[in-house]
Amino acid sequence: MADYKILLKASAAKEVEAIGSKEDRRKIVEKIRGLGTDPRAKGSEKLAGYDDRYRIRHGHYRVVYLIDDSRREVTIFKVGHRKDVYR
Repeated sequence: MADYKILLKASAAKEVEAIGSKEDRRKIVEKIRGLGTDPRAKGSEKLAGYDDRYRIRHGHYRVVYLIDDSRREVTIFKVGHRKDVYR
């Protein structure tokens, strides 16, 4: 299976940088990179109300992203604490 291209919105990149713990940041970046090989990996869940949006989690943090199979792209929309990310 061919890899997907990872696109990170500027706002999502700032949200990753704002995560307090260096270890949490490293793990989240690792999970985002993993989406390039398998965007529907174990642990990812489809968001209700959307056809193409998913989320992965790491502890209290969530990564919300869109999968475009025709263009083989994964776009990261939002990264943040679970209490804030869905607002």
